[in-house]
Amino acid sequence: MIASIVITFLCFCSLSPTFGQDCPSRQELQGSLKQVQKLLSAHEATYMQSLRNLKKKINLLQSSAGKQSTSATNSTCPKLDAPINGKKLGKSHSVGHEVHVLCDPGYELVGSESRVCQESLNWSGHQATCRDINECVSSPCLNAGTCVDEVNQFSCVCAKGWTGATCQSPVPTFFVTMTNTSAATSPATAAAVTLPAATTGPFVRPSRCSIIQGTTHCTCEAGYTISGRDSNTCTDIDECELFHNGQAGKLCLHSCVNTAGGYRCTCPVGYNGTRDGRSCKDIDECATRQNNCANDQMCINTYGGFQCVRVDCPKIPHATYVKTSPMRCERNPCSVDNKACSQTPNSFSYHYLAVVSNLSAPRVMFRVSALRPIGDTLRFSLLGGRQTRRHFTVQRSDRLTGQLMLVSPVQGPATLEADVEMSELERRVQLGKYITKVTMFVSQYEF
Repeated sequence: MIASIVITFLCFCSLSPTFGQDCPSRQELQGSLKQVQKLLSAHEATYMQSLRNLKKKINLLQSSAGKQSTSATNSTCPKLDAPINGKKLGKSHSVGHEVHVLCDPGYELVGSESRVCQESLNWSGHQATCRDINECVSSPCLNAGTCVDEVNQFSCVCAKGWTGATCQSPVPTFFVTMTNTSAATSPATAAAVTLPAATTGPFVRPSRCSIIQGTTHCTCEAGYTISGRDSNTCTDIDECELFHNGQAGKLCLHSCVNTAGGYRCTCPVGYNGTRDGRSCKDIDECATRQNNCANDQMCINTYGGFQCVRVDCPKIPHATYVKTSPMRCERNPCSVDNKACSQTPNSFSYHYLAVVSNLSAPRVMFRVSALRPIGDTLRFSLLGGRQTRRHFTVQRSDRLTGQLMLVSPVQGPATLEADVEMSELERRVQLGKYITKVTMFVSQYEF
């Protein structure tokens, strides 16, 4: 500004000689120019210093943003351990990944079934624990019996004179009354005798008779009864047949084998008997390494057996997928001009459930939730044919969660698959979709 004024004044004096007496001398002009040059130099120095300061601030911001991005990329949530008497599905602890918790049979889940690693590096939901289900709450033992809670079952300690799984049956006591006309004893005296049995063997025992005041009373040991009119012979009671359908159900949950004076319960292959001898419990072939799964396969324990599974990422035209965890595949970035790629699923996640045969329905089998929705709408749908829709449906439990429902019982053994699609929309335009593939292994037996 100052330089332009001086230059304009010099040009005016040179063009108007009549005003020469008013124009400054050459020395005065040189002094003015020097002052202007000093001012310009000072302004230039200040401007350059401001530029240097601005560059430093931009570099600091870029460095800070790079460190935050690297930190967010490399950071993970704290490790989550599987709860006692339960299992944890999912091994990745990176931001955006989720883990699921399943409790062993006989235990109920307390806390969050699914947890997601959030951007704050904290897990969503609450810590999950597996609590023993107290089967004695309903007081299943009858006739003053004492209930003993056990894993996934109960047993009854019966009061004197009662027997059965729930103390529902009186102890069999059989006797006959005979008049002993040849007895020479007085009415006030009694003699105890054991009459010989016609035959003996594991299922036949002699009776025990007592003669009291001329009358003979014959009884059998527990598990036997007097057969017909022959008071001397006790035959075995077939408890499996006699108590096949009592008030509290069968003596054995699976199979009953009659024995001399009693019975025993047997279990199918893949199960062991429980302490009460009545129920069966599953053998975890995966935990006990009683399986033949290959190194590239995962062992999934089922009721009465196990399954070896291998998760392979799907091959879809126009898109490629990479495994980011043992149970999850994510799509590689799409090029800008590849619109077909952007329409394919963003990810596939795989989950395996083990259930008993004839599980009651309707029942929630699995939940799918959005971690941080981008659009304004979430849509949940069930993929698959008639067989899938015969047993499953998808319902929304809240704005961000859909749940896979079992709508009809399934008779085992069977394997069912259901795919749940979650789509993100913004003004009805699809932003992304995610596929959750659920495989359900149904056991042959219902315990």
